[in-house]
Amino acid sequence: MSARRRRERSVDARAAADGTVPAAPAAESALPAAESAAPAAESALPAAENPSADAAGLDSGAEGASVDASTAEVGPVPDAGAEVPGTRAVRARPEVLPQEPPFPGFVHRRVVVDVPASTANLGAGYDVLAMALDLANRVSVEVLTEPIVELTVEGEGEGHLAADRHNRFVVALELGIRWALGEVPAGIGWRVHMHNRIPLARGLGSSAAATVAGLVAADALTGGRLDERRQLELACDLEGHPDNASAALLGGFVVVAMSGGRPDVVRFDVPGRLRAVLFVPDRTLATMAMRAAIPREVPHRDAVFNVGRAALAVAAITSGRYALLREATEDRLHEPYRAIVYPELPLLVAAAREAGALGACLSGAGSSVIAFADDERLLEAVGDAMAAVAADHDLPGRVRPVALRNAGPLVVEVG
Repeated sequence: MSARRRRERSVDARAAADGTVPAAPAAESALPAAESAAPAAESALPAAENPSADAAGLDSGAEGASVDASTAEVGPVPDAGAEVPGTRAVRARPEVLPQEPPFPGFVHRRVVVDVPASTANLGAGYDVLAMALDLANRVSVEVLTEPIVELTVEGEGEGHLAADRHNRFVVALELGIRWALGEVPAGIGWRVHMHNRIPLARGLGSSAAATVAGLVAADALTGGRLDERRQLELACDLEGHPDNASAALLGGFVVVAMSGGRPDVVRFDVPGRLRAVLFVPDRTLATMAMRAAIPREVPHRDAVFNVGRAALAVAAITSGRYALLREATEDRLHEPYRAIVYPELPLLVAAAREAGALGACLSGAGSSVIAFADDERLLEAVGDAMAAVAADHDLPGRVRPVALRNAGPLVVEVG
């Protein structure tokens, strides 16, 4: 049986009433609607109970372990014992579950989930601003009756991702199952296929996408037992920082603040005419290493500079005054220090701005650089300018235009 479901955020009563955004059913999300001073604000997520660390089995330092999830058209499940092109069989294939899952609490035996990439910081909004991108991974997971993990990957990360229970998707999946059912059933296993379009270790939220995919899959397999608030808290705990996780789960443009160790998020739709182009170097940069480049203390004047630019970024994006993005994407808290590790960064940003970009900055911890425009021809010129500078400095990579995405994760198939 196939079904399609879009994970929606709770919205305020007025938005639901006028039909601009469909209201999420009460049973699907425990996030109460909240009034916002900005009419474009779609939801505000209040703090909720935080899972205990021992129950969740979390390591907040996991942010540097960018393990990815996936995206791909997934065909019918092969018969047991069938040869699957491109797979790496290491043992006899376990028995496929019968139509009715034998494990208590499961309502489906197979789901397919689509989860977006994200860009964080947007210049001055270090760890507090992020945006979903229309570049998605798709993961198919099927329940097995043997306690093994069969995992295949095509696309980004092929041959590099852990094919066992340490894979970030599987970690999040089993964490979600534990929260939904109280425990991961003994004897359960997983057949996972990933089609990855999000590059790893390039500042595009591949780790957050894997985490969100696992939690959304757990929710779908167990019949909607994890509300959105719980998924958000678990995702932020696993990731160690809330920006990419919030954007991947909620879609759109998010403003995030941590309060008592729990994320408070306000989400906005991104107006349709804003576009982006990425320069994605072949060079990878580990999140942990790029965070270590940032000093623990910065000058007061730099902190004030960034507060103003971050506030301006929120105003520019939510009001559609994109001309303000040039100033709003300037930063003094992290990019100057990360440029010591990544010396081509200021050159790429400058090239994008000189070519007419509305704004440009490092995407997340890098190595990707993102630039914004509201004209397709200008977007092409900006991409070409970044590619030319990269070529002049022996930095191989690719230019990738990308739309911004208001949708969060989608459950595209269940069975």
